[in-house]
Amino acid sequence: MAKIQIYIENKPYVVEEGLTILEACKICGFNIPSLCTWKDGECSVASCRVCLVHVDGERRLVPSCAYPIRDGIRISISDPKAVIARRTSVELLLSNHYYNCQACRKNGQCELLEVAKRVGARPEMYVGEKTKTTYDDVAPSLVRDTSKCILCGRCIEACKNTQGIGILGFENRGFNTIVGPSENRSFANVPCIQCGQCTLVCPTGALMEHNEIDKLDKAFQEGKYVIVQTAPAVRAAIGEEFGEKIGTRCTGKMVAALHRLGFYRVFDTNFAADLTITEEASEFIQRITSHRPGPMITSCSPGWINYIEYYYPELLPHLSSCKSPHEMMGAIIKSYYAEKHNLDRSQICVVSIMPCTAKKYEKDRPANSVDGISDVDVVLTTRELAQLIKRAGIMWKKLPDEEFDNDLIGEYSGAGALFGVTGGVMEAAIRTAYHILTNNELEPIEFTPCRGLEGIKEASLKINGVPYNFAMCSGMKNAKVILEQIKNGTCKYDFVEVMGCPGGCINGGGQPYVTPLFLPNEDDNIQDTYIQKRASVLYEEDRAKKVRRSHLNPDIITLYKEYLGEYGSPKAHKLLHTTYNYHREKYPDIKKDEE
Repeated sequence: MAKIQIYIENKPYVVEEGLTILEACKICGFNIPSLCTWKDGECSVASCRVCLVHVDGERRLVPSCAYPIRDGIRISISDPKAVIARRTSVELLLSNHYYNCQACRKNGQCELLEVAKRVGARPEMYVGEKTKTTYDDVAPSLVRDTSKCILCGRCIEACKNTQGIGILGFENRGFNTIVGPSENRSFANVPCIQCGQCTLVCPTGALMEHNEIDKLDKAFQEGKYVIVQTAPAVRAAIGEEFGEKIGTRCTGKMVAALHRLGFYRVFDTNFAADLTITEEASEFIQRITSHRPGPMITSCSPGWINYIEYYYPELLPHLSSCKSPHEMMGAIIKSYYAEKHNLDRSQICVVSIMPCTAKKYEKDRPANSVDGISDVDVVLTTRELAQLIKRAGIMWKKLPDEEFDNDLIGEYSGAGALFGVTGGVMEAAIRTAYHILTNNELEPIEFTPCRGLEGIKEASLKINGVPYNFAMCSGMKNAKVILEQIKNGTCKYDFVEVMGCPGGCINGGGQPYVTPLFLPNEDDNIQDTYIQKRASVLYEEDRAKKVRRSHLNPDIITLYKEYLGEYGSPKAHKLLHTTYNYHREKYPDIKKDEE
């Protein structure tokens, strides 16, 4: 890009052409407030009018988020008319906003209130009728409260551009405009995959995860054996809720906090990730040796499962039948672990701490149960765990580093930690599949072609002289590319990993918000690098483990020897495998949108 000279408050600056005023000013050290702009400087509809500035030669104030710079442009952020206009824009937004900030779970991270403070907005400057609101809490994963919505359109763009779905849109016109699914239907009555990417970009509390802390409290009150497990991606982000820099590994402090919250046992879902790999790798080998049509596709991400069930049900036979790791963990806790400790399985409450909002939906699927008892009872997001820790008065900075409970199912390999990042499931599976096929170990152990944050990645490997092709994708917009290839018979891959959220679980809908307004100590480009920084935590976790291959996990070996038998045994299938097509059973009239 060519360099051009611009002027901000009569001071010259040299920047690259092609930027908006908002982007250029930020590079030059001026942070103009904005509410409809989000990751990568993208602006939904330039609707909030909070970023208005004065430009010489323009008769009106211009929205800096949508106005491109040009050579010699003169910009004034502090122009009195611009200052008043920005304040007025925020005051008008507040006039249609319901004030229940103390009870709002976005309190402390609400961009509207922070921007209101910065522009000096006066409370209740404009008082009158408010738009009729919708409160939708029917779906297990997501809650929509239009009384807090400012019509910024961020969620619409995230659903459409990030996931390629487009569930959300503007409904009605004028004063009656709200954001929601078509015809203002509930999230429970539309083909929403419950991924929660919309919650990550919402500047207010209009879109949130369904809070299940009350279910946890009830289990404690009833005296149940409350056993908690944590997904690998949680340790890569939980510290952000307590002031840690993004990319800080917080495994030990997280475990210490969970011990202090009173759980009967604190386990790592990485154990079940290892279990998933042994089952999935053997399933892959069975498929290729029996010459079943390929490729086989991973099944760990519930948002992804929702997507294929809704939009590509004809491709369901390609899915691995393995349950996701936390569901496997629940099934093993309520069978093997319960029998070994003589516990009544009906008195066990399994709590999963997940980076994912769709896991809340997943636990309620009838197929994720054994003999009528659900594998998992409560799912809390990383954000909900932070809420629990804060409620208990636990001082994060004073927590020691502690280990997970080592009780039958406590050990895990480095491979299990990789599940939290795109390409990680595939890398872990290849390590074990290679061993099963060759009786040797893959060297070097780090299969780097699986690494990186590209939306679609490819890898190939010769095993016993036979070439195998692998693909890894994250985000449904990218998954659709490969699904269309499978559908059209042009797919060259033998094994495909799909993760529902861009970058994988480290960027799940239940992870801490990454909002520059509240991250003054982070890098200026943090929204471009936070996924990579979280991913580095999981690669570090892998390298730190003595055992780095799932099939060498001693607790996994013991589990098969004493309880499950062989990989893929009838008992393993009963406990660890599942079926699909749930959405077609619920909503037979849902048709795929033709584009």
